[in-house]
Amino acid sequence: MTSHVGRLYALALALVVFFLTWTTVAARPWVHTSKRVNDPRLAALAAREQRLRHESVVVRRIVQKRWAVYRVELRKRKSQIAAQQAQLAAAPAGAPSVRVVTLPPLTVTRTS
Repeated sequence: MTSHVGRLYALALALVVFFLTWTTVAARPWVHTSKRVNDPRLAALAAREQRLRHESVVVRRIVQKRWAVYRVELRKRKSQIAAQQAQLAAAPAGAPSVRVVTLPPLTVTRTS
């Protein structure tokens, strides 16, 4: 095959066959569903899935209630902090709270 057009047609045909095979294998038309319905492992898995879904709903409700309580307490605490800061800002400035102390220089004596 020295023709470039022939090579392109062969490549296109190979790609079409590849994707058709891929879709056929992905669809799995040969699998029977009647065998799966009676499988006790699948029934147990479905029951566990239902149980986990229910637990996740319960946990979500608990977390939402806790967050609501937290937000209320946080708002209350922020208002307390704001009131405290306003009270400190309104208080008259008294004596300085920092005291500067001068210490004698540190001398190190070495003995031999």
